[in-house]
Amino acid sequence: MTNNSRSTSSWKVYLFSAIIALAVSFAVIKGYEYTQKDEVTITQVKGVEGKQVLYTADADGNIKPLDFTDTSKEVLDAVVHIKSIQTRSQNMGGARELPDPFKEFFGDMFKGQIPEGGMQSQPMVGTGSGVIINEKGYIVTNNHVIDNADEVEVTLYNNESYKAKVIGTDPTTDLALIQIDADDLKTMALVNSDDVEVGEWVLAVGNPLGLNSTVTAGIVSAKARSIHINKEKFAVESFIQTDAAINPGNSGGALVNLEGNLVGINTAIASRTGTYTGYGFAVPSNIVTKVVEDLLKYGNVQRGMLGVSIRTMDGSLAKEKDVEFSKGVWIEQVGENSAADKAGIESGDIITKVDDVLVGTSPRLQELIASKRPGDEVRITVKRDGKEKEFDVVLENANGTTDIVKREKKEVLNLLGADFETLDSELAEKLDLDGGVQVTRLYPGKIRKQTQMREGFIITHIDGKKVKDVEDVAKALDGKSGGVMIQGIYEGSSETYYYAFGMDS
Repeated sequence: MTNNSRSTSSWKVYLFSAIIALAVSFAVIKGYEYTQKDEVTITQVKGVEGKQVLYTADADGNIKPLDFTDTSKEVLDAVVHIKSIQTRSQNMGGARELPDPFKEFFGDMFKGQIPEGGMQSQPMVGTGSGVIINEKGYIVTNNHVIDNADEVEVTLYNNESYKAKVIGTDPTTDLALIQIDADDLKTMALVNSDDVEVGEWVLAVGNPLGLNSTVTAGIVSAKARSIHINKEKFAVESFIQTDAAINPGNSGGALVNLEGNLVGINTAIASRTGTYTGYGFAVPSNIVTKVVEDLLKYGNVQRGMLGVSIRTMDGSLAKEKDVEFSKGVWIEQVGENSAADKAGIESGDIITKVDDVLVGTSPRLQELIASKRPGDEVRITVKRDGKEKEFDVVLENANGTTDIVKREKKEVLNLLGADFETLDSELAEKLDLDGGVQVTRLYPGKIRKQTQMREGFIITHIDGKKVKDVEDVAKALDGKSGGVMIQGIYEGSSETYYYAFGMDS
C-alpha cells in the first residue's frame, strides 16, 4: 500500500470518529434538556445495604464484620458516672500546676469558682467514671477521681444514684475501689491484658466533658508505655496506649475489647490543650486485678520489690556504658541488702526475662514485678559480660522484709474514710507516748467531711479513753452513735488537737 492510500484511509477513520462523537454529544445534551422538564424527587430507604464493610478476625482467626453496636450494648450498663463532692473549706493557694503536654485528669470538670490563694466554701463537684466489676457493688475507678472528695456519688446507666464508700486506694497505680449498696448490677469481666495486642480494636466507655455514657472506638497504639505522670515514690506506669478518644471525665472508665471485656482503666491523655488530640492511656487489667485482690484480701496493696534503679536499654545507653547492646533493662544501681542484692544481681546487669517472660522496657519490668507480693519468688534472667545468667529472687516490701502488712478492714473504719496504723514504737518513744494510732491516709468519709484533720495525725484518745492500737479505735467506734471526740497530736507540734464528728450524720 502506498503512503497516499494510507493517509486517505487514516483521514476517513478520524472523520468517522468525529461524526460519532458529535452525535453522542448531541444526544446527551438533548437528554439533559428533557430530564430538566421533570420534577426532582428524593427517595429514602429504611436501611443501607452493605453497611458492614469492615471486617476483623476474632481470637480464633474467624473473620467477622466489624460492628461496635453489640459490644456497646454489652458494656454500657457496667460503666458508671462518679461525682466527687468536696464541701469543706480549704485553702486553695499554691495549687499544683498540671504537667504539660501530659494533662492529668485531677479534678475532672470541676465546677465553681475558686478565689486564688483564698478560702472556698461552696461545694466543688468533680466528675469521672467507674466500672462495676462485682455484683456486690464493687466499682473500680481512678484514685485521682475521688482523692480529695468528702462524698462520692455514683449514678448508674439507668440514672439511679447511690452514695459510695471507699474500700481502698492505691495512689502508686492511681486506682481506687469503691462500693455501692445496690442489687442486680451489670458487671464487667477482666481479661489478661498480656494477651492484648497492638493494633487490636478497643472501645473507651465513660462520661467525658459531662456527656454521660459515651462510647468511642480506636485501636491499641502501644503497650507498656510510661508518661511519668504519677509522682508517687513507688509509682507503677505501664499504660496501654490507645487512639480511642478519651477526654476529662473518662477517668476511671473502661477500655474494652470487642468481646466486651475490660482490658484497662482509662487514666490519662496526651494533650497540649487538656482535651483529646490523639492518645489516651489506660492502666492494664492485670494491674487492676492485682490491686483489687489486695484491697479486698489485705485492706491495702502488697507490693513486691527488687530494690534496684533501672533504665530501658537502648543504643545510646550501650554506648554510654561501653557494653554490647542487648534488648532489656539496664540495672543502674542495686540497693544494699535489697532482694536483688541478696540474690546476687549486680549493677550493670541487663534484665531480659522475668519468669521466662521477655522484658524489653522499664515499664514492662515494673508491671511484671508489681503483679507480685512480698515473699513471692521470681526467676530473673540477666546478661552479664555477654553471658546469660539466672537468679531466683525473693521479693521484699518497702521495709525490706517479706511480711504481708494487712490493714484493719472493719466496716466502721471504712465509714471514717481513713487508713490507720499502730504507732511505731520508736516514734512513740520519741514523742513520749505510750502508744497511739496514726492516720496514714484520708479519703471520702466522716473524718474528711466533718473535720479539718490532716494525714499524719496521731490519735491518743477517743472520747477521753486512751487508744494504743488500731483495734482500740475499732472497739471505741463499733456500734457508736451520736458525737465522737478524737484527741491527739501531730509530729513536730507541741499542741494537742481535738476533732469532733457525728457517727449518725
